Amino acid sequence: MRRGEKPVHIEVTVPIRVESLDLDAQGIARLPPNEAEALEGQSGKVVFIQGALPTELVTYVVTREKARFSKAKVLDILKPAVFRSEPKCKVFGVCGGCTMQHLDMRAQIAMKQRVLEDDLKHIAKITPEEILRPMGGSAWEYRHRARLSVVNRSIKKGTVLVGFHEGKSGYVADMLACEILPNHVSALLPELRKLINALSIVDRMPQVEVAVGESEDPHSTDLRKAKPVTALVLRILQALSLADEQLLKDFADQHQVWIWLQPKGIETVAPFYPTTGKLCYRLPEFEIEMPFKPADFTQVNHLMNRVLVSRAIRLLDVQAGDRVLDLFCGIGNFTLPLARKAKSVLGIEGLESLTMRAQENAEHNHLIDKVQFMQSDLFAVNTETIAAWGRAERWLMDPPREGAMEICQALALLHGQKSMLLPERIVYVSCNPKTLARDSEILCHQAGYSLKSVGIINMFPHTSHVESMAVFERL
Repeated sequence: MRRGEKPVHIEVTVPIRVESLDLDAQGIARLPPNEAEALEGQSGKVVFIQGALPTELVTYVVTREKARFSKAKVLDILKPAVFRSEPKCKVFGVCGGCTMQHLDMRAQIAMKQRVLEDDLKHIAKITPEEILRPMGGSAWEYRHRARLSVVNRSIKKGTVLVGFHEGKSGYVADMLACEILPNHVSALLPELRKLINALSIVDRMPQVEVAVGESEDPHSTDLRKAKPVTALVLRILQALSLADEQLLKDFADQHQVWIWLQPKGIETVAPFYPTTGKLCYRLPEFEIEMPFKPADFTQVNHLMNRVLVSRAIRLLDVQAGDRVLDLFCGIGNFTLPLARKAKSVLGIEGLESLTMRAQENAEHNHLIDKVQFMQSDLFAVNTETIAAWGRAERWLMDPPREGAMEICQALALLHGQKSMLLPERIVYVSCNPKTLARDSEILCHQAGYSLKSVGIINMFPHTSHVESMAVFERL
């Protein structure tokens, strides 16, 4: 419980109409103003109602009280919204992985689009010239990476729980399937329970990381039909016994998975059984195959990643004679496809391990003559840093949630100096609309760019995650 909150259970049977929805998929309603509020021209207290949707008439149970707002959960839906959907998952409302399964997919996309537009309007004070058509794909079985928590303390004695955390809770949801994981991974959840419960280190295995690669057949095009390669990274805090090792090998053979172990930090992740194999994803449009390790950062949704890369490169409008910078390049997800279009590409990444993996992937795809990779702290960038990178006509940026403020501020300084180092066009791929809006304000109001277009990519259906893409052009 947070400071200032009071745990309560008050049933409110007076119906209230839900006005809007927040990014946690809580319905937002307002109580009628009391006498003092009415005299001051104020509206009534805000109530956040879990499980309620805009336009609905509901009754509710107050679970938390604060001075300015209340938290509640829906008691009864008297008039459902036309865009209410029946959740597919049996643990919806308990598991914290998906919060929007009760909302029609078209409404989910519209809500994320509104969040992006509102952040640009209120934070950046910008209206883009064009709103791009939202990109979306399959609503189910899309998650090719997952971190599953393990706990062997449950109501049922001797039961191990393997899954996602409950919403805003340290508890692990009691789940036997997951609709957003590929079917074969979802089917492993009860089998993993049995496996871990049989190990001598059942108390010393806190998590299982799942990474699914594409089929080893490079000619397979349908990711949902081709047999994938699946790796499980077991975080172990104690050495395995010989009996444990045999159990893991038998499990790997039975379920056709590749088991890796992580005894300490991320750098200790290594294959256990079988000792060899290959995880990869492909970008067929660019004839790129990207091998990766289970601990490498890759996009969760492989199908949408293909669409994302294709649109980003098209919007960047790369010409055959261009030099391009790919900032926050990771293992080369954009760098290598860009190299198919540009004269040369410089990929810059903060982590040495990812820079090395990107170099290996360039060699794997026979692009070593057109790409170069550099390790650099992209959160400590100044004008001298950009000068060292050299002039490039086009930039692609794909930062983490923190955004790329330091880079944008350096570009603003270069604009004030009338520098020739400024790129003509920037495509900014964002996983946080608020930091995108903040950086857009710098680029458009201080660095001499205009926001040509912006749009969302529904990379994570049923969640509040908003992935977006923006195109900036020099005025």
